[in-house]
Amino acid sequence: MLIEGYNGGPLVAGEPLVDRPGFWSNHLWGPCCRDAGAEPEWFGDDGADVDAMSDLLMDPERWPVFRMPLDGGYEAVVVYRNLVDDYGVDYLLTHPSWSTAQRVACWDGDWHGETLTWRDLIRIADSPSATGGGIKDPAARLLLLLPLLTAHEPSDEAITTLTAALIAVGAPPDTAGTAAQHLLEHPSGSPWHDPAWDSPLSGGSGSPTPAVSGVLARRGIT
Repeated sequence: MLIEGYNGGPLVAGEPLVDRPGFWSNHLWGPCCRDAGAEPEWFGDDGADVDAMSDLLMDPERWPVFRMPLDGGYEAVVVYRNLVDDYGVDYLLTHPSWSTAQRVACWDGDWHGETLTWRDLIRIADSPSATGGGIKDPAARLLLLLPLLTAHEPSDEAITTLTAALIAVGAPPDTAGTAAQHLLEHPSGSPWHDPAWDSPLSGGSGSPTPAVSGVLARRGIT
């Protein structure tokens, strides 16, 4: 697998991992609810699941990549950048015509970069391209990009939607609502966000890739 700008990394397809025990605990625990007293059981996992998946996700010889296709050949991409002593999770926007991927944000214990509003997040999650590979399931797309959600007071609608997404990927119904509440509150912090700036993933005019605006607008992702 190749992503322009990551030629030095041993990238591998990560999509099969989203269906394995321990994945969502690993992906969401640190950036979204690290300080909320979360337990793996909230996500339908146990400690052994989380540890085994962590070994896979943080293997320096295999960097999992999760692609979410959008119209026009664009992709929202999550990369586990497993550099020794420089581990991080990068959130990218890519297109075959670009010389390099555009990094939207990254998590390396702290956040750097931009955010998405809840409206942006839902529209991207619910609008996969009909062509190409990658992840098209709306629940998985929503959860993969959830760490980019700008901090806000969670609405009842958002809690309900996120609860349903967690249940869809295997979280127990009796804990999914609690997990959704904590995930939406972002107690461990979120990326820097200027309210006047629109993320390139949402097609904002403030991004350095204005061509994305028209593509995502045609899908209603504005």
